[in-house]
Amino acid sequence: MSKYWSDVVKKIQPYVPGEQPKDQKYIKLNTNENPYPPSPLVIEAIKKAADEALRLYPDPLCTSLVSSIADYYHVSKKQVFVGNGSDEVLAFGFLAYYNQGDRILYPDITYSFYPVYSNMFQVDYDLVALGSGFELGVEDYLKKNDGIIIANPNAPTGKLLSLEGIKTILEANMDQVVIIDEAYIDFGGESAVGLVNSYSNLLVVQTMSKSRSLAGMRIGFAIGHEDLIDGLNRVKNSINSYTLDRLALVAGAAAMKDQDYFQETCSKVIETREWVSKRLEGLGFEVPRSSANFIFAAPSRIDAEELFIKLKEQGILVRYFNQPKISGYLRISIGTDQEMTALCEAVAGIQESVVTGGQ
Repeated sequence: MSKYWSDVVKKIQPYVPGEQPKDQKYIKLNTNENPYPPSPLVIEAIKKAADEALRLYPDPLCTSLVSSIADYYHVSKKQVFVGNGSDEVLAFGFLAYYNQGDRILYPDITYSFYPVYSNMFQVDYDLVALGSGFELGVEDYLKKNDGIIIANPNAPTGKLLSLEGIKTILEANMDQVVIIDEAYIDFGGESAVGLVNSYSNLLVVQTMSKSRSLAGMRIGFAIGHEDLIDGLNRVKNSINSYTLDRLALVAGAAAMKDQDYFQETCSKVIETREWVSKRLEGLGFEVPRSSANFIFAAPSRIDAEELFIKLKEQGILVRYFNQPKISGYLRISIGTDQEMTALCEAVAGIQESVVTGGQ
């Protein structure tokens, strides 16, 4: 610990992303990336934008991207904010809506960046326990609080909360900002964006990293009441007026316009998720229904951590969380059919080896 660190930095426990080892070629099923490439329109747009204009600052208003998102979701441009990945948008949200000493609510099993931001910005929080099947109890969010954050579908469980449940939470917390983090919504859920004109306390946050195959471009956005968006812009322009570069702006706009490709790749991921879930259930796994581009699976014939290690030895990366309630599960991103077939075959082989004692 450095003597130069601030008190805040000394106390925080930073977010730990999925490992990305470079010692060999892996089947990478640990960071929830889309297994399919970006839209061809995205590649074309980036190539056209990679010219001498890169010497100039990008548009600080991100006009073309904001317009594309607004058109797609049928909202006004004043209801859209864009940032450098949804993580940055969430961080700005903490600064825009929650004060030091406020007490906000989010599930005890969810995206682990939330407590990092809480500690960074000195916002107190209560962890709300999920049910035995990882379901979110709507009634648990009707108590006194200063704000709420819900990942929907949740991570790492993949569980989806209905729009009716979200409405109930919004109506009971009209004086608090409720953030719905929809990083995975396009793989099986209905977005809450349709509620923003009815609830001024709702901010919906999304990313282009997952369903639009742009994890490498870092594009996130939020949709909400104009007052909420203005708050985000005030924070952004107090930190960095140019959060998105020229290439990201054109890539994001192109991705939003190619709806046929978007629907095609999302459908492929969903179809693969469903057969993989059934295949793993046949191998003795408990696999809660997922609405995301990953599954949360608990093996019964081998310890989850041991399986995680043995899969890595065979060149397959999945995510293991050594945490209470979920240490018996693996989070497995959905890859191509070929990659998921390789995963299932490796799991079957490892389990057979364990049963026979390696004979």
